[in-house]
Amino acid sequence: MSDIIRRDPRAEWIARNRLHPLHAAMQPAQTRWMGPNGIVRKDVHNVGFIGPNGIKRIDRSGAQQGGAVKRSAAADVQLPLHVIAQPAFYICVAPDMVGGRLSSHDRDVLGQARQLAGNDGAVLAVVFGEHKETAFATAGVDRLLLLDGSEFSGYSPEQRVQGLRAVDNQFNPRHWLLPDSRSGGGELGRRFAASLGERPATRVWQVTDEQCIGRAGAGREDLARPLARLILAAVECAEPVSETLHEALPVELSTAVARSLSRIEDLGAVAVDPAAVPMAEAEFIFSGGNGVKDWDLFHRTAAALGATEGASRVAVDDGYMARDRQVGASGTWVTARVYVAVGISGAIQHLQGIGACDKVVAINLDPGCDMIKRADLSVIGESADILKALIVAVEAYRNEGKRDAA
Repeated sequence: MSDIIRRDPRAEWIARNRLHPLHAAMQPAQTRWMGPNGIVRKDVHNVGFIGPNGIKRIDRSGAQQGGAVKRSAAADVQLPLHVIAQPAFYICVAPDMVGGRLSSHDRDVLGQARQLAGNDGAVLAVVFGEHKETAFATAGVDRLLLLDGSEFSGYSPEQRVQGLRAVDNQFNPRHWLLPDSRSGGGELGRRFAASLGERPATRVWQVTDEQCIGRAGAGREDLARPLARLILAAVECAEPVSETLHEALPVELSTAVARSLSRIEDLGAVAVDPAAVPMAEAEFIFSGGNGVKDWDLFHRTAAALGATEGASRVAVDDGYMARDRQVGASGTWVTARVYVAVGISGAIQHLQGIGACDKVVAINLDPGCDMIKRADLSVIGESADILKALIVAVEAYRNEGKRDAA
């Protein structure tokens, strides 16, 4: 993986922008420069320098193989730490945290909160229940408040509103921001606004110092209104934080959250047929390509995993899968949290279509194919043997869970 030469658009943009705080760190070491008297100076210690006798220094370290830096220099750059010791005010954000992690929508909302906070305010993230996120510091969070407990688990909007009201009473934030999504933020934000007596700004895609602009008229019109205290932000409302590192210091409530007598009973998640989930909305995709020889086994594995089926263009053209199951630039761009590619070599169009997936697992016979290079986890071997072993492992795991429940 470390030997793959990949372009980093963000690093290239930083290298072109001289006002960027990381611009100097991204610049390559100078080998020759113009002195104050117009004399060109050369670094004789630089690798590859040609001396006065025409002898070139040879690099035997392998660092210059391929004629370019192997990995982006951004990985080695330390982001500047943004410290807010005494916040003048707070901007509170309640992210959805789907699957216990920050989604791209959550990061957009945190980026908008960071813009509203400026240099004097602090972004306070309110997270309910347990989470798996480790990148709050790079997402723009200055303070982190964790409201943990069984009362906040599952579908509990009334109790979560009580938690948000406790945060509002203690920190008195200047603004509240929640993602206007179907994952909980849209409903929670409207319930919270009703409890506060506030009129929220919904489907907001642009925020300035004095007004916010949201979608209206079935998304065909824009509605501008004065900047509201409670904002339900749409996707891509702002650029995510990527240029600074934040403290993400833990804070706690000074008083316990009032218990709410819930009028809603959570009966758990409803089973949904994975085949009925649109490809663009699926969170777990099991995709097959030209390397799949036993398609019946492929379908049985997808059913055992409870995953939505996808396919490469070759598999679709050969008639093994429907056209609406095609993944890639010429098919559907997917944003799954887990994408499993079975027997897919990794054409450039397919890699473009899975670029937004969080985790990619590749099962392939060829260890040098592009999909293996792109994957976060790779399994090298015959797909039929691996799928059979996967079905056995899944069934054993579920049977063990049933025994524990009994």
